[in-house]
Amino acid sequence: MDDNVYLNQTDMNVGAPKNEKEAMEREKLVKASLRKTKSVFYRYMPHDIQGTILLTFTIVSFTLLMILGIVLYTLFARRMNISSIETTEQLMKQSVVNLEDYLLSMRRISDAMYYDVIKNTDIAEGSVDNEMNLIYEAHKDNLVSFSLFLNDGRLISATPIATVKEDLDVTDQVWFTSALGKMENLHFSTPHVENLFLDPTYKYSWVVSLSRAVELTEGSNPRLGVLLVDMNYSTIKQMMERINKDSAGQYVYLTDSSGNIIYHPKQMQLNYEIIKENNINEAHYTDGLHEEVFHGEHRQVIVDSISYTGWKLIAVLPESAYQLDIINMRFLVILLLSCALLIMIFINRIISSRISLPLNLLNRSIRNMENGDMYPEDIYVGGTQEVEHLGRTLRHSIERINQLMDDIVIKQEEKRKSEMDALQSQINPHFLYNTLDSIVWMVEGGHNKDAVFMVTQLASLFRISLSSGKNIISLEQELRHAENYMNIQKVRYKNVFNVVFDIDDKIKSYSTIKLIIQPILENAIYYGVGDMDPDDGGEIRICAKFVPALSDFLTISHEKSEGKAGIEDVSTDEMIPEGDIYIDVIDNGYGMPPEVCDNLFNEEYEPKSSTVKHGSGVGLVNVNNRIRLRFGEQYGLTVESEPDEGTKITIHIPAIPFNEENQKILESGHYRTLRKKADKEDKA
Repeated sequence: MDDNVYLNQTDMNVGAPKNEKEAMEREKLVKASLRKTKSVFYRYMPHDIQGTILLTFTIVSFTLLMILGIVLYTLFARRMNISSIETTEQLMKQSVVNLEDYLLSMRRISDAMYYDVIKNTDIAEGSVDNEMNLIYEAHKDNLVSFSLFLNDGRLISATPIATVKEDLDVTDQVWFTSALGKMENLHFSTPHVENLFLDPTYKYSWVVSLSRAVELTEGSNPRLGVLLVDMNYSTIKQMMERINKDSAGQYVYLTDSSGNIIYHPKQMQLNYEIIKENNINEAHYTDGLHEEVFHGEHRQVIVDSISYTGWKLIAVLPESAYQLDIINMRFLVILLLSCALLIMIFINRIISSRISLPLNLLNRSIRNMENGDMYPEDIYVGGTQEVEHLGRTLRHSIERINQLMDDIVIKQEEKRKSEMDALQSQINPHFLYNTLDSIVWMVEGGHNKDAVFMVTQLASLFRISLSSGKNIISLEQELRHAENYMNIQKVRYKNVFNVVFDIDDKIKSYSTIKLIIQPILENAIYYGVGDMDPDDGGEIRICAKFVPALSDFLTISHEKSEGKAGIEDVSTDEMIPEGDIYIDVIDNGYGMPPEVCDNLFNEEYEPKSSTVKHGSGVGLVNVNNRIRLRFGEQYGLTVESEPDEGTKITIHIPAIPFNEENQKILESGHYRTLRKKADKEDKA
């Protein structure tokens, strides 16, 4: 039923409309098709001045180059075909000369044996063995065997092997019957395995037999015999392989006068009938160039005859043999035309760009504004008076907007900094009470040296915590603060855990925010190793290392007045760090489950089983926020933890050398803005 409906609709669309309703439907379809075509055309057409000019010039250039390319391709293809035929004909002529020379030398060997030895020897009284051996030794590179037979098949002489195989009747051999059938001629056989003599090494040699009828003298009676020269087929094979060595699709093969193949480069495929060859017909072609269609393939055939033998040397040039050359030539033409087209497009682009450059630059500036890159110096000002006026007005507007945004950002950063400073200024009364209680206990117990040590550590702890009201200190001070804190805690916890500091000395000269290690150590004690048994070997390890930047280092230092550091006073090159600093705090305590570890920095996350917090109140979330607020979102804390295995918290901060200028910049809160500007300049 569906097929019938489809056929009816097809007939309706193809034929003339049958009624007014059908005509209206067709008109609607035509209009819809036109609207769709216009929509597609409008979508892909350029809508700017430069694009329109460039497209028009490109279409004209492309059309002219296509016409030129087709003409060049046709001429080159025709010339390539003629050149290939001429090259093959030259190769054929040289190959025929080489084969004729080789066969002539074999004929001369046969003539020498016949006229110089056999005719002058009475086989009833003498032997031709010595002379035959001498001739064989002189030409053994091209010969396999030499032999002389009577017309009844008896062997008279042979070299290098003279033992005929048992039950072998040579009178049935083709070379034997051909020689006696036409006694005045020399007969060349097709390639075959030499099968006359019993070789003790069981060596099988491919030969081409040259046989002729000879007159023998046996006493006073003349006798007929057959002289057989087995030529080494490998010599002919090597000649033909050299001819076919550099062929690219075309090939040359050799047949006798009847079309029997003597050599073919694809002999194995022919033997197994994988391919077929038109050798029978081609062997009867006259010498010269012929065109034929064999198995549906057009090809050209060049035939040349070889003297003395009637053999045919045949070169086959299939149409597919030209494909590679044609493809290469096509690629060359396309490459040349493409280069010419690119050059013309480049010239067209220069012309169109000079016409539309001012508007394009201003348009690009506006697009950058849309992407959030609002830098006044990036707004193009130039071109005609109208375009220049638009650029200046837009630049002034961006300057005013950026100034307002910077004011808002600074106020927000100062607000958050004040909140963080308030958190940092809090001292945990519980920690201070326990520390002072421990000092009192030591004094009462007479442990004055330990009490002095505790007071010294506590004083150093408070001194670094205050830091003259500065939030940016050196890593050396921050690590000393952490060491003071751990010395106090080890006394309080009666050395139930060990503390190991593995610090790269190079990092001590870099800047950091104060009090970022102590809260992590506090958590490692309270939630990690603080409640462990002394025999469990609790340990907290603090490791710090410096990872240099991949690019060349830029020192963040310069000479400047003692005024307040601000974004307008600092070069962007000064705020590129020398690398990164990683500080790992590792404990082998109880660890955390995955859901707690994943939500450790989520301020809204509330674990199902909460633990009483004994920390300082700053906490990991605040440390992470403070680092990101100062240095950027790519820095901060990362946590790795496994239950009953321990916890590893890594602090990642930039390696900024600690000096007065950098301290002022970081304290001012402008570091992130300067880094963003520096990154933009690097990309540019």
